[in-house]
Amino acid sequence: MSTVTIAVDLAKHVFELAVGGRAGAIRERKRLSRAQFERFWSTRAPCRVVMEACASSHFWARFLIARGFEVVLLPPHYVKPYRRRNKTDRADCEALLEADRCAGIHPVSVKSEDQQALVALHRVRSQWQQSRTARINAMRGLLHEFGVGAAAGSQRFMNDLPQLLTSKQHVLPARVRRTITVLWEEVRDLEQRIETIETELESVALEQPVIQALLRIPGIGLLTATALFATVADIHAFRSGRHLACWLGLTPREFSSGGRRRLGRISKQGDPYVRMLLIHGARTALNAASRLAAADKPLTQLQAWSLARARESHRNKATVALANKLVRIAWAVWYHERDFNGNHTVRIAA
Repeated sequence: MSTVTIAVDLAKHVFELAVGGRAGAIRERKRLSRAQFERFWSTRAPCRVVMEACASSHFWARFLIARGFEVVLLPPHYVKPYRRRNKTDRADCEALLEADRCAGIHPVSVKSEDQQALVALHRVRSQWQQSRTARINAMRGLLHEFGVGAAAGSQRFMNDLPQLLTSKQHVLPARVRRTITVLWEEVRDLEQRIETIETELESVALEQPVIQALLRIPGIGLLTATALFATVADIHAFRSGRHLACWLGLTPREFSSGGRRRLGRISKQGDPYVRMLLIHGARTALNAASRLAAADKPLTQLQAWSLARARESHRNKATVALANKLVRIAWAVWYHERDFNGNHTVRIAA
């Protein structure tokens, strides 16, 4: 087994490499262009390669794994404390070698091409969603400047806006009406693009049994299931559901010393987009349970548990607690390949 570890500081055009031995001493340094970097690996025997989990890292990880190398992607914020003095490419490589020897740092799972494509779809959809919200707020602001009120809710606002502009012609200047009309058309175009992304996500969900299993969990819809599948990458990298919930920032921050243990708010570590989807989904599931309880309809064990948490504490706390519970359930369904119902999990029949 090779005792060589190569640390790589990735970039667009210039790549810094440091070749280290078992004792951590750097044997060799190289600074390569992109073409030289690709050719370099054909001259090396398979060994351990350490990189930061940053832009293009998953691409290069797949490139090296296909050639027999063992690739480790380390979280950048854990590598940074190991960098001494000034920030340079050489110092970054040294920090990577130092961080790699720390057993307490868990590496990032390498994403497949399909998982990276899913992440890209979610990022584009999120950006378009933000642009849509910004345009709607801009139209509301323009109308308010001329004393025109609009309906609450984005869908209702968009549907009623053409008629509103017609009825308020005597109040709104022609230039303002034309500007608002352009913004309205832009929002409609963004909505069509968002629908195209969601259609693409639906087609991916049909191809992945894991996503289909996650969709059966209440509070986890299409967006949450596909985002979780793409972001987690390898569920076996997490020993338990609590580790996954901790990785997503849904467990309390701890301020403990000696025999005194203090738990604070959730840590908010990990991907904020996935955490946001999980909390929104948990809020939806909690509201659905409340409606069933108000109608005196039977509740599942999970729904009864979530309502009990809401009665004991603030509803927002109960929502986050339910999101934590959903992550643990998702881990069990995915890790053990089990189907879910509200009272217990049963293994899928072969």
